[in-house]
Amino acid sequence: MDRPCRLLLLSELCVRNVAYDVSLSRSLLTWKRRASSPVYRPFRASVNRSVPVTEIISVREEQWMNGSDQKDDSSWKKIKGGDRSDCRQAFTVLYVERCRQHHWRCAEVNFTCPDGVLCQNWVSSIREQLASISARPRNLLVYINPYGGKRQGKRIYEQKVAPLFAQAGISTHVIVTDYANHARDHLKTDADLSKVDGVVCVGGDGMFSEIIHGLVWRTQIDNGVDPNCPDEDLSPCSHRIGIIPAGSTDCICFATVGTNDPVTSALHIIVGDSQPMDVCSVHHHNMFLRYSVSLLGYGFYGDVLTDSERKRWMGPARYDISGLKMFLTHHYYEGTVSYLPARGIIGTPRDAGRCRYGCAVCQHNGQIQSERAEKYKTNEDSECADDGEWRTIRGKFLAINAASMSCACPRSPKGLSPAAHLADGTTDLILVRKCSRFNFLRHLLRHTNKDDQFDLAFVEVHRVVRFRFTPRYCQSDSDLELDLLENGKRQIFSQICRDHPACGCTRTNSSWNCDGEILTHTAIDVRVHCRLIKLFARGIEELQVFADLSNPCADVEYCDRKLRSSAGLFFMSLFVG
Repeated sequence: MDRPCRLLLLSELCVRNVAYDVSLSRSLLTWKRRASSPVYRPFRASVNRSVPVTEIISVREEQWMNGSDQKDDSSWKKIKGGDRSDCRQAFTVLYVERCRQHHWRCAEVNFTCPDGVLCQNWVSSIREQLASISARPRNLLVYINPYGGKRQGKRIYEQKVAPLFAQAGISTHVIVTDYANHARDHLKTDADLSKVDGVVCVGGDGMFSEIIHGLVWRTQIDNGVDPNCPDEDLSPCSHRIGIIPAGSTDCICFATVGTNDPVTSALHIIVGDSQPMDVCSVHHHNMFLRYSVSLLGYGFYGDVLTDSERKRWMGPARYDISGLKMFLTHHYYEGTVSYLPARGIIGTPRDAGRCRYGCAVCQHNGQIQSERAEKYKTNEDSECADDGEWRTIRGKFLAINAASMSCACPRSPKGLSPAAHLADGTTDLILVRKCSRFNFLRHLLRHTNKDDQFDLAFVEVHRVVRFRFTPRYCQSDSDLELDLLENGKRQIFSQICRDHPACGCTRTNSSWNCDGEILTHTAIDVRVHCRLIKLFARGIEELQVFADLSNPCADVEYCDRKLRSSAGLFFMSLFVG
């Protein structure tokens, strides 16, 4: 077996009439400018560029005309046959180039060969390497929401995404949705998933929710799993999901890629990236309600969503208006939260580290959760052992949030839970108890700064694998009697007011905000399913990766690096901040 570093080809080719040593291995395509003079130039960067083969989009054969009608900028044309005696053979490689703020773009480099045989050899060798990458999709099922966000989904796909898919040789079957849940219903019953390598949605978080509901439901039915049973272990989906952001909110894309750029997302799909992701199933009394991948919010965030739905005519500004209104209203809600804490894992919700590409926490914890799930399948008494570990908290809450990811977005770069992980089999349960408006404002403002947002007396956070919530009015009679004994006459009058809420001395119940959708039931049972789906993504890359790989002169002399090191650290601090 050949080692990955073994060279497949090594030739002297030209780029813009400059000689380069170009090499191809199973892992890298490298071109380095040949030295034109033996004179030592300590402050001149040597142009040495390497591109991973996995990040090459495509290669095409071209020719460079030498005739009298040649333009000064060396025009390139596709080969159309005919007499080639007056032209030199060439090929163009399209590849991924990293830019600022986690953006990817499609770059290209043109190599001129001395003869046609060598050119054909290079083109065929690169294509063979690309064809051997099994992770790359060949056929995709694409759903476009033409009404989401600013109604730009169809235009974004046709102008920015479809040309990239065509260059990469990906065939697509495009469906423009006509109504809400069109994509979900089509995936559940009509879609022929055996002929596609993945499903792509063009839209916002609502469109992505439709895709996972249809795909996860379809997978469970095909595998004989009852989705209505909260104790069932769900079967992982074999098809990856791609997100082309085109909605008013694209939190899922931002938290998994680091930017809401359609071209970047399309390139992640083309190179065949794969990022597993946890999914929470939400049930009410053994009845399935919804799946959640980002935020489950009761209280403040549920009220904001409910109020904003009445103001859809205002556009995205409705979230700001509703948020201010709910903050001033300052409702709190009584209830009981029971949760099953995660055991034997590494990492806590208050870690300084973040979930990034190649996250060690996700790999370690995901393996533990998988091994535990296999053990439960063979041990019928294992569930009984977990029942004794449940913990219960009663109180009055301004907000109850469960974050399965950081929930970061452009407005809140840290998110609701900065240290939450995408694929560790847990969710961060955040409880904000009743407090003053000023203290609650302090908590909200910490979503946008560097302070620890959980370092407040009225906020507690737990990393859990399952939790249940019961609002005050749903508690059993025995619980009510216990509270009466503990709190005396005040609870007696509260019960009377609860039966006659028109007096206004009691709070009504809130709604659950489930990934931007309102749940009609408040008493819920939530369970985390580890790595249930996979995205065409790789997680957010560290900024240093972009600084190194986006620089075409990465291999510079030592003196040159030293001169620029201080400036580089300064700008890096700006990015991190």
